[in-house]
Amino acid sequence: MPEPAEPLHAGALDALGDANRRAILEILAERPSSVGQIADQLPVSRPAVSRHLRLLKESGLVVDEASGTRRVYALHGEGVEAVARYFEQLWGEAAARFRLATENTSSPEVVDAPEVVDD
Repeated sequence: MPEPAEPLHAGALDALGDANRRAILEILAERPSSVGQIADQLPVSRPAVSRHLRLLKESGLVVDEASGTRRVYALHGEGVEAVARYFEQLWGEAAARFRLATENTSSPEVVDAPEVVDD
C-alpha cells in the first residue's frame, strides 16, 4: 500500500471506517454545524455525536470554532485533501498496474472458420 503523499494522521482512515462518522462528514460537507444540528439528522444521541466529532477532530478531518455558548464544526480542508490525495495515489497506481497488465497480456487470435463448399 502506498505511503500518503503528504502526512496523514494515522487515525484519519480509521475514522472513515465508521458509518456514523462518514455521515457526519457528509453533513459537514454541506455546511458547518453544531452538535445538535448534526444529531438531529442522525439516529444517534448528542453525546455519541460529540464523541464522533472528537475522534474526527483528533484525526485531522474536522475543526471546531466557538460560536456563543456552542461549538460549530466544519470539515478541515487540509485533512480531507490529504485523504483524497492518498486515495488518488492508491487508485492511480492500481489503474497503472492494471493497464500495464492488460497491455502485456495477448488475447487469443480469432481464426476465421474455413469456407464450406457445397457439392
